[in-house]
Amino acid sequence: MRVFFESDGVVDWDTFHAVSQETFGFPDSYGRNMDAWIDCLTYVREGDGMSRFELEKDEMLEIEVSNTKAFSRRVPEVFDALVECSAFVNSRNTGPVISLIFTEPPDTV
Repeated sequence: MRVFFESDGVVDWDTFHAVSQETFGFPDSYGRNMDAWIDCLTYVREGDGMSRFELEKDEMLEIEVSNTKAFSRRVPEVFDALVECSAFVNSRNTGPVISLIFTEPPDTV
């Protein structure tokens, strides 16, 4: 299953968590920190209600991150945390759950 993470609106931690909550369907009780982000995505194969996704046994959540270069330059600590915490979610499972897909806008001439 693929989901589009619109990084253009991410300018700080608060906006990262707002975009994450909207993108992934985190509950109103979402703690808006990376520990909560990890917890909400760890059990997407179990249908725990912490996100809008319920994946099949071997299915992956493909997160397509828009404008990756600009995102990583604008808020490098947030971008690094996204990568590190996605890897941590995968390490908590028997197989990968999250795949990050980095995209850039088409070149304009």
